[in-house]
Amino acid sequence: MTALRLAINGANGRMGRALQSLLRDDARFELVARIGSSNDWKDAPPLDVVIDFSTRDGFDAALAHCRATRIALVAGTTGLDASQCEQLQQAAHEIPLLYAANFSLGIAVLMRLLREAASALPDWDLEIIEAHHARKVDAPSGTALALGRTAATARGQRFETVASFARHGHTGARPANAIGFSSIRAGEIVGEHTALLATKDERIELTHRAYDNTIFARGALQAAAWLVGKPPRMYSIEDVLGPR
Repeated sequence: MTALRLAINGANGRMGRALQSLLRDDARFELVARIGSSNDWKDAPPLDVVIDFSTRDGFDAALAHCRATRIALVAGTTGLDASQCEQLQQAAHEIPLLYAANFSLGIAVLMRLLREAASALPDWDLEIIEAHHARKVDAPSGTALALGRTAATARGQRFETVASFARHGHTGARPANAIGFSSIRAGEIVGEHTALLATKDERIELTHRAYDNTIFARGALQAAAWLVGKPPRMYSIEDVLGPR
């Protein structure tokens, strides 16, 4: 099998370094470009796929290069604005594109399980609890929000209407259709996400715990190998798992 020609955008970052470490023992790929700045694209060799874990500006340059050369893009850069999200949607008509806030295949399975549970149990209370290290600056996590959106869609709800992010003081009874969020920030927790569904005499907890950031790099490589050769479209990390 011919190795896929891969470029890492954001090669000097934490995820970029994790990808390079895994690639030493991954015969599926040939790492032909390590992109550290937007200017590096002008010297990029022919490619089959790009993995992007960079900055908002770095993402723009990677997306532009992939569209110009018609190559697949796996993107994990977070914090994109509305304009960049629109660019992603437009690019999906031209190239195979997979964007995810979390590349853990375990989280992808959790998403699938929650979709089924939320749909089958539409009247059960739903709470999403997430925990991360003390240095994380945003809350809830992007993954927690994605879980909430998945559940709301499965129940035919508008996420912005049912999401509940803050409880303090005399809040009154819990709204029946709410999706509640709780965030924990402590120590060196890599990432934990629990979807808790509860009714009068029963409770279901779906939990994923990450113990090492390498799982996200491993999932991104799996996604890249899967994406090459696919028709232009916006794909999700769940698609990599196979048919639902």
